[in-house]
Amino acid sequence: MKKYILSFIVLPLSFSTASAQKEWSLRECCDYAVEHNISIKQQQNQCRQKELQLSTAKNSRLPDLSGSLGQNFSFGRGLTAENTYTNTNTSNTSLQLSTSVPIFTGFQIPNQIKLSQLNLEAATADLEKAKNDIRMQVAKAYVQILYDMEIADVAHRQIEIDSAQVARLQAFVNNGKASEAELSSQKSTLANSRLTATQADNNCRLAILDLTQLLELPSPDGFSIVRPSSESLDVLANMGLIGPDAVYAEALGVKPEILSQQLKLKGTDHNIKIQQAANYPSLSFSAGLGTNYYTTSGFPHDALGKQLENNFSQYIGLNLSVPIFNRFQTRNNIRNARIEQETQQLQLENTKKTLYKEIQQVYYNALNAQTKEKSSAEAVQSSKDAFQLVQAKYENGKATITEFNESKNNYLKAESDLVQARYENLYQHALLEFYRGKDLNF
Repeated sequence: MKKYILSFIVLPLSFSTASAQKEWSLRECCDYAVEHNISIKQQQNQCRQKELQLSTAKNSRLPDLSGSLGQNFSFGRGLTAENTYTNTNTSNTSLQLSTSVPIFTGFQIPNQIKLSQLNLEAATADLEKAKNDIRMQVAKAYVQILYDMEIADVAHRQIEIDSAQVARLQAFVNNGKASEAELSSQKSTLANSRLTATQADNNCRLAILDLTQLLELPSPDGFSIVRPSSESLDVLANMGLIGPDAVYAEALGVKPEILSQQLKLKGTDHNIKIQQAANYPSLSFSAGLGTNYYTTSGFPHDALGKQLENNFSQYIGLNLSVPIFNRFQTRNNIRNARIEQETQQLQLENTKKTLYKEIQQVYYNALNAQTKEKSSAEAVQSSKDAFQLVQAKYENGKATITEFNESKNNYLKAESDLVQARYENLYQHALLEFYRGKDLNF
């Protein structure tokens, strides 16, 4: 009963007539979209920025090293030791190297490193969330194509039936068994069926365009997808559903949006500690060396090497900085960090509630689609039997053309309803499994 739906006329479209062209599976579409989507690439750049921030935080433990080289010239009159004025030209060359190493910073550095690491992990989770979002969009567009293709098949099948009926009525008119009015009415019905099929074909093209745009393909020309077998659809029709609470329990452990919010909440603990570090004294080690070379016009001076040797200096030291009062800036920074923590906690709870609502909606949509498909299948069989009966009566002159068309329309309407129900069932089942951490595939 279910096999006839996939046995309709093949659409006269490029995607269905080019047998040698590649047919894209849902998995291939998802992988391609993830690889080429611009939003995904932007999110990847954010991850790279977080990696650099983590590297910067780790490198803050290292000593810094700075060097300076100076050359100064002085011109003009100056006072001498004899209390007289004379024109004096001097030059001064200096070279300095210095370094400092943080010893204790109130635990700021380790907390900053941990915060940067958590931010990187959260950004990675956000990246996965962005990938999941594009996968869901692709799956929805993919199912829409499948649905529109099936509806187009039904529309073309209706043309077959109406065309055969027109030919039959033409023969009846030629034999005087039917009127020209009946033939004209049936021709009008055939014209409307062709119009419906044309619109259905166009809907297919538009659905394909939507998917190819999601994939960032330059053109929909020649694009084709794999249609699932009737056997796989039959399996879904009879597949049991897992309750929303059980799906939600699994989703909490696998959904990247939950992981991201949890990591960000954990990061607020370290941000508070970073702000609290300003209350502690800081201790650092410093060292340096330098030399100077002086020359004064009109006076004797040592050679370069001798001056560098005599003026060479070195130093080492410990620098202790104790916070005393900074106009309550540290206190306010800590309070602000705690408020951010509360906000992040609320954000996590809101994300969980949103996820649970989404799962509930998908579950009841899947339940409804499954029930609707079973009912639609029964309706198709009943309307098919009724149509075959009316068709036999009409061929024997015991039913009118109006009764024939009404029965035919009911039959084809039931087929369309079944197509819609089974692909809605397909999509909602796949989506429910996706929330459990499974791949989107059918």
